[in-house]
Amino acid sequence: MPYLTGTTPTTSSTLLRTGLGVPGYAHPLLAPTEWGELTRPGTPVHWVVLNVADGPGTRPDSHCLQAAGRLRSTGVRVLGHLDTALLGTAHGTRAFGDVISEAHRYLDWYRVDGFFLNRCPTGPAALPEIRRTVTALRALRDKAHIVLGHGTHPHPGYAECADQLVTFRGSWSDYRWSQVAEWTADHPADRFCHFVHGVPRGHLDEALRIARWQGAATIWFTDRTDRGGRTDPWETMPGYWDEIVSRIGTGVSE
Repeated sequence: MPYLTGTTPTTSSTLLRTGLGVPGYAHPLLAPTEWGELTRPGTPVHWVVLNVADGPGTRPDSHCLQAAGRLRSTGVRVLGHLDTALLGTAHGTRAFGDVISEAHRYLDWYRVDGFFLNRCPTGPAALPEIRRTVTALRALRDKAHIVLGHGTHPHPGYAECADQLVTFRGSWSDYRWSQVAEWTADHPADRFCHFVHGVPRGHLDEALRIARWQGAATIWFTDRTDRGGRTDPWETMPGYWDEIVSRIGTGVSE
């Protein structure tokens, strides 16, 4: 089984407490049930990404403010969505000032607990600029939780400047044959996140085993698909929501 290669699991990785990282639901007006479910007592949510309009939008949104406030009141972190790339371009091309300006708006309008840097670059050449951005974000918000949304394994240097890295984002057909980078074994499981779409209900246990073996404590698995890139698989909850909440909430380990 390919997902068993690349590193040897430790006791901490096999007994890790898995939780959910929500990549970003649709607007609260369009997905009120989804946002409401995240505040249900006992739901194992590590954090939720707030993406108002490909960023914070141009003016405060009262619905998003209310949704974020309800989450924070239950102890769930809310992260502002910051894109590091311009639409239709390669990763890591947005101007530093534009990213920081959006971060200011997220803090002023929604009092976010940190930031999710979507489409984060992965190569060593872009590392100094990402390190500069993260340093500036931490200066804006004390104890800001920073997640770098690479979607694949980046250069290991990125692990030194953020709280968590998204080291897999993609389909179940790719995930079930994925391999973990050896350098990740030098870090605890709570440093890594996996986002997987198209996971069939019957393979949910297998998907959880892969995440645990590869050492990712924050996950988002859904049976929704991207329909060949035409839809966003993350904007609604999985069809097996109650089942995955129950399995993760009990702290089941392999």
